[in-house]
Amino acid sequence: MKEREFERVVELESRKLAREDNRQIVIETQKEVEKNNNTIANLINNKLHEHNIKSFDIVGAIGAGKTAILEKITDRLAQKFKILVICGDITTRVDADRIQKKNVDTIQINTGRECALNAYYINKVINNIDLCKYNIIFIENVGNLICPAEFLLGMDKRIIVVSTTEGEWVVEKHPLLFKMSEIAIINKIDLVERLETDLDKMVNDAKEINPNIEVILTSTKTDEGIEDLIKKLNLK
Repeated sequence: MKEREFERVVELESRKLAREDNRQIVIETQKEVEKNNNTIANLINNKLHEHNIKSFDIVGAIGAGKTAILEKITDRLAQKFKILVICGDITTRVDADRIQKKNVDTIQINTGRECALNAYYINKVINNIDLCKYNIIFIENVGNLICPAEFLLGMDKRIIVVSTTEGEWVVEKHPLLFKMSEIAIINKIDLVERLETDLDKMVNDAKEINPNIEVILTSTKTDEGIEDLIKKLNLK
């Protein structure tokens, strides 16, 4: 079987099995769902550590720049590391196709009506691939700032991406994901003057919500902050 055909089979099988698992938990309470999800997330993290894989879960609203940031990161690291990017979206594989052009392996998970990835999806993917092939796994979650807060995915770090185009109140309005993240990226800083966004407020709000969070200012248009981000991820 050709490699691309095999990759597509893995995608379809992962999505099918994950949806079957999700149907089985319909009768459970939300608390039980979260508990089971977190148990699976811990198993995923242990398995990735056994293979010395560094892993990152990237969350953010549609248009914040998650895919563009991943393109910049993978473009710099693809020759040094073997990278897998798992993209979550309601439909299409537009983001996965963009990243794959950087000579990076990608798997697309289409969630249909579900507004976030969960550990069930990721576990099925992990069990269908050869982990020995990879040094780094990135997950680009479905684009929103609410649903992903419900589900940990077993990655080493969660990175939240917001942009100056979302307004200076976006951090304050979504505290939970900032509390749950180790790194916050404020993207599109090249537009600050034009939009008159209060960048200091965004940074201060993030720090007030989570004093331990690392805040990195980036622009994928000018490349500002990209090298700093890579250093913060310990990928140099």
